Amino acid sequence: MNDSGIALQIGVLTIRWYGVLICAGMLIGIFLARNLAKKRGLNCDEVYNLALVILPAAVIGARLYYVAFSWDVYVDNPINALKIWRGGLAIHGGFLAALIATYIYLKIRKQTFLSWADVFVPSLALGQAIGRWGNYFNGEAYGRQTDLPWAIFVDGAYHHPTFLYESLWNAGVFVFLLWLFNKEKRSGTVFAFYLMCYSFGRFWIEGLRMDSLMLFDTIRVAQLVSIILFMCGAVLLWWLRTQTKQHDVSNKKKKKQQ
Repeated sequence: MNDSGIALQIGVLTIRWYGVLICAGMLIGIFLARNLAKKRGLNCDEVYNLALVILPAAVIGARLYYVAFSWDVYVDNPINALKIWRGGLAIHGGFLAALIATYIYLKIRKQTFLSWADVFVPSLALGQAIGRWGNYFNGEAYGRQTDLPWAIFVDGAYHHPTFLYESLWNAGVFVFLLWLFNKEKRSGTVFAFYLMCYSFGRFWIEGLRMDSLMLFDTIRVAQLVSIILFMCGAVLLWWLRTQTKQHDVSNKKKKKQQ
């Protein structure tokens, strides 16, 4: 871990920029989600309950996902898998774990998953845009060598700043989702577009990275998961539009009968 990633050190207490930025993203995201929940007429206080479900699940899932696809690093000393402060979190793992935990929680509470998913994904995109700068301070998540004018100098060579590419992409996704949230009232639409937009960007950016988690030493795991999530988003969007058309047809029939 790069020493430049340390934001503050007091004795044995070390606070890293990566942690600071992730925490900042979480706090801003909760505040934003609360405001969006209010716009949709949802219980604002439920945001805090969901945050207590989502955040621990995301951290655990992100770590388990990373360790699972980097097991050769930990196989000789499995205890190191618990040392999360040494780095090793995968966004896809955190997202999938949080998704499952949220679905189960809302199912128990008898609340609509898609309504809450729409509320939280803009915050997620913004949090990802902020959190990626932690990679910069850690000197990680950069791409292959390039001579482009915006290249960063790392390990004796100039590389693609893939953390920057993804941060800017996610910021753009956030702005788009926020606009869509205010325009589209059909539950699930914002969530579907998040799956597609984030996955599209992650797929091409991942192709530039040098530290990708690999499957069978040939397939970039993040690209594979991005394809799956993009397809899930496309299917969800198609299904939502199908339901809307069926609803419109039903309403027209009722009006004719009246």
